[in-house]
Amino acid sequence: MRKPISILMLVLFALTTLAKDPGMKKGTPDIVSLSVLEFNEEGILFIGDSKGGAIYAVDLNDNQASDNQEALNIVDLEDKLAGMLGTTIDNIMVHDMAVNPISQNIYLSVSRGRAKWTSRWESPNDLVDADILIRISPSGEMSEASLENVEFSSVSIPNPVDPNVEHRWKKGAKLRSDAITDIAFDDGKIYVSGLSNEEFRAALWTSSYPFTKDVNANTLEIFHGAHGKWETASPIRAFLPYQINNQKQLLAAYLCTPLVTIDAQKLGETKHVKGRTVAEFGSGNFPIDMVLYQNNGKDYILMSNSALPLLLFDPQDVADYKGEITEEVKGYLAGVDYTPRSGSGVQQLADFNSKYILATQRLPNGKLVLTSLSKEWLYP
Repeated sequence: MRKPISILMLVLFALTTLAKDPGMKKGTPDIVSLSVLEFNEEGILFIGDSKGGAIYAVDLNDNQASDNQEALNIVDLEDKLAGMLGTTIDNIMVHDMAVNPISQNIYLSVSRGRAKWTSRWESPNDLVDADILIRISPSGEMSEASLENVEFSSVSIPNPVDPNVEHRWKKGAKLRSDAITDIAFDDGKIYVSGLSNEEFRAALWTSSYPFTKDVNANTLEIFHGAHGKWETASPIRAFLPYQINNQKQLLAAYLCTPLVTIDAQKLGETKHVKGRTVAEFGSGNFPIDMVLYQNNGKDYILMSNSALPLLLFDPQDVADYKGEITEEVKGYLAGVDYTPRSGSGVQQLADFNSKYILATQRLPNGKLVLTSLSKEWLYP
């Protein structure tokens, strides 16, 4: 969902047989909630199941390489989904989106739960469990992707937040919906953010893939400049791994909207890790998604938000920033700069091909569209 797509990678996979995970078995995975979706470069779909407290790796046998470079736009996404699933438009809710980098097929986790939405602070996973996986081809053909009789493997995350713990300010919501808030695959590892049952709830789990029984667990602490305090109870909302100054870092965004770097090496060295806050992008907002892409050979990061416009920032600016925010920020903005890009209502993001990023976007007329954002247009 976040890694730039390599044409060479597509060619290689078109010419070779994909290596199989030796731990996979054939059957129907016991997934409770399709909370978060992510692909690796081999076309394996990772599903974060918050309610089940597990990560599933699923081989959908979707490895026909595509070299499509066209945009895709579906102006009535919820209408089409409602017709397919036999429900009304106001019930359709998209929870997450990921693109298979080999086939360019788009996958959506979907539920019939949008009518329950009553607050701008609620996320789809707060309201209902996504239980439907939808596949959309690069040309826009839509079908339901079955998870029955597939090759899969799984690993449980240790000590996820208890299912009975109430959210302290979201009425009726359970913290378990945030047991898994985001996942990323990088260099043979799965990184999983969310909430644990530890005293310091904010957590980051790391597992090698193919899965082993050993899953590394870390609790997290960050300084929130807009709130003026160190925090350990708020989960990462969106993140991605990135090499900064020859060190693997996780670039993580939190509620209200601090940007934090987390040294990946420390995840294996100590149980409790402090992040370095490098920016405050604005309060009264939660990040929805973050995508890394390339344009003209340079890396950029684009972040969608609940209340702010699209935020575009240069990871080199993060690498060049030597400071750290450890005091309350007046005016809510500090640290690494960003470039705002129009994109009101943009929700999910995914790298599509060398020219476009895919986005779901809520229009002023209420319709949800699947739209393509030109990487040339996004150029600062």
